[in-house]
Formats: sequence, C-alpha cells, structure tokens
Amino acid sequence: MPKLWKHSTSTTQLTMFTSTISATVPIRYGADAWLLSPPCQPYTRQGLQKQSGDARAFSFLNILELIPHTSQPPIMLFVENVVGFETSDTHTKMIEILGRTNFITQEFILSPLQFGVPYSRPRYFCLAKRKPSTFQSQLFNNQLLQSPGPLFRHTNTVETLFCELDEPQESWDRLLESCESIESFLEFKNCSDQSESNFVDTTTVSTDSDEVLDEGNEYCSGGLDQYAVPLSLIERWGSAMDIVYPDSKRCCCFTKSYYRYVKGTGSLLATLQPNNEDKASSLKEQCLRYFTPREVANLHSLPEDFQFPQQISLRQRYALLGNSLSIAVVAPLLQYLFSESS
Repeated sequence: MPKLWKHSTSTTQLTMFTSTISATVPIRYGADAWLLSPPCQPYTRQGLQKQSGDARAFSFLNILELIPHTSQPPIMLFVENVVGFETSDTHTKMIEILGRTNFITQEFILSPLQFGVPYSRPRYFCLAKRKPSTFQSQLFNNQLLQSPGPLFRHTNTVETLFCELDEPQESWDRLLESCESIESFLEFKNCSDQSESNFVDTTTVSTDSDEVLDEGNEYCSGGLDQYAVPLSLIERWGSAMDIVYPDSKRCCCFTKSYYRYVKGTGSLLATLQPNNEDKASSLKEQCLRYFTPREVANLHSLPEDFQFPQQISLRQRYALLGNSLSIAVVAPLLQYLFSESS
C-alpha cells in the first residue's frame, strides 16, 4: 500500500504492471537481485488451484520469461510463496527456465517456529544464483529442504539443533521447546500464572496506537475492548477457534482476513488462564481477544519502531500483516543468498 510505503521509507516506490513489462526494463535498473513474492491464491489449498492457468499467475510467469531474453539477467533470485507452490506447474516452469539460464537453486520450506518464534507460518522459498556464483553450502544445490541447517553452518549451537534435514517429530518437539512463549510478544501484558479465581483485567496500553475506532472499525483506539471476541462469535464458532495462552509456544498463521472472520484466519488469545491443567474451561470464561496489530507485527519479527500511519484502518492493518513476511525467516535466507562460497 503506497501510504504505508511512504510512511516507512524515504525511497521512491515505483509501480508498474509486471504482466506487460518488457525485457528492456530490467536493464534500466541494473538490479543484481530480483526479490519476488507472486500472488499465492493460485496455489492455496482453499483456492481453485488453477496454478499457471490463474490470471493472477501471469505476472510472475512473464517475469520468468524475461530472464532468457534480457541482456542483463539477475545474478540472484529470491522467490516466496505458500506451501503448495512447490508442486505446481508454475514451479515446474520456474525451475525449467532457471536451469536453462545457468542458475542453481536451493529451495526451502521454513516456519518461524524453526527460528525460536512461537508462530506457525510455513512458507516456500527458492534461492537461485547464476553461475559462476555459488552457495556457501553447495551440497544442497537443486534440493528442497525443510530445515534451515545450511543457513547456520557456521553457528555450532544452532547447527546442532537444526542438523536433521527431514525434521522428524522429535526435532519438532525440540523446536517448540526452544521457542519463546507468546507472552514475550504481547503488547497488552497479562501475568501467565493468572487463574480464574484471581484474574484482574489489565488494560495498560503501549504507546503504539492512540487512534479512535469508530463503529465501522475504521481506526485503532487505545483500549483493549475492540479486540475482545464477542460472545455471539464464541457461541457460534467456538469449536473452530484456535485458542492459545500467554505461556503457549505456538500460534497459527494470521491471514489477511483476521479480525473479519474467525475460522482458519489465526489464533485467539485467552487472557484468563484456566486453573486446571487441561485448560478445558468454558471459552466464555477465558476472556478471549484478538491479537493486536502490534502483536501480529511482533510475531512477524518486525522492528519495534515499525508503525502504521494513522489513516490505515484496523482491518487494513491486519490485511497488510497477513500478506507480509516473517523477518526471522527471510533475513537469514537473504544473508545466505548474498554470501559467496569461501
């Protein structure tokens, strides 16, 4: 969104229709690296799965077709998409073009959980380098990995944790244990040991948002009431809700429809901790609320000084965050991509 771009950076945003871009345009900018995040809808499990037949895939396919025809092809490519892209005909076309134009690839399916963040958001990533450039760990050329091990080959403590390429169940159990608790990412802090008998509502707010929310849910307010889950929704959709607690070490992926729909759009936070071990008390008694935009940003590992402009509505904030990336995952991937083999 242009407003957010302008608010967050001093650089100029250039917008163009990539479905009609010509082979001469990349020469104009001389970019060594192309970072691509094409529309995910053609490849999602809940979509029609038209893959390359979906009109939303045309722009990415056009960019791929530029590579053999431009006189200054990129040295590096970074592609991000949903899990499922790796089995699509678009992926097959991408790998064919990259192989034909002298690229080597290393592909990953990674989640923030593998980087200590209690957030399940698995995504597909393709790193590609044009010869004679090479990856630091050439052993994994032209492979699809589900471990970030190659990214940390020089960090012994992390390497020991992520050495398994197939990530068996025992490894995932250890990953969850190594994650921070959700409480570390909350804007509105609740004591993790609060129980039903001694709950005190804490609504101390950070200074991140001080706008006013009107009846149309247009802007953010400083209070917590707007994030409370209505009882009517709990009664109707309680069985479909993913409930987490401040001491949980996992929450589900937030989509752009979070705060608009309940089912499959992201986790809800129980601010009142049940006093029994199985946490099976009535959902109505657990004071459920939505994660705030700042908290979702925290789980995406966005920096503390990241802010939305005031004119961006609450729903727009959730939509933008739902379409964003996990910095905890992408940063080491890019560092690995830009590093040369020693």
